[in-house]
Amino acid sequence: MTVELADLRDGDLDLAELVDLVAHESAGAVATFTGVVRNHDGGKQVTRLEYEAHPEAAAYIEASAGRIAARHDGVRVAVVHRTGPLAIGDAAIVAAVAAAHRREAFAAVADLVDDVKATVPIWKHQFYTDGSDDWVNAP
Repeated sequence: MTVELADLRDGDLDLAELVDLVAHESAGAVATFTGVVRNHDGGKQVTRLEYEAHPEAAAYIEASAGRIAARHDGVRVAVVHRTGPLAIGDAAIVAAVAAAHRREAFAAVADLVDDVKATVPIWKHQFYTDGSDDWVNAP
């Protein structure tokens, strides 16, 4: 159980980087996830969004990755969440988990993304085609 990378970045995300970090000779599976900015939410058309992170968000994402590595025996974990402005189609989060078997890898990557979304203080500011905007999951 190893965390290879847990980070926040304000530029483009590269899933291949994460796959390279977690892949190893005893892993029979590498499961990945890419969360992409879609053009709609709640019945409204989205034009773009911006992610803002709490100053301590990096520590939270590291803790999240650590929990998943501890919870899923023998996995290697990497996850990066984007901050700043994003366009439709941009990757907002990328994650990769290597494990001995596919079921373990799939379960761990799903658990990782769910944990990051539930515990890391990152807020999404969405902008809509009608000129309105709102904050999603903001306190």
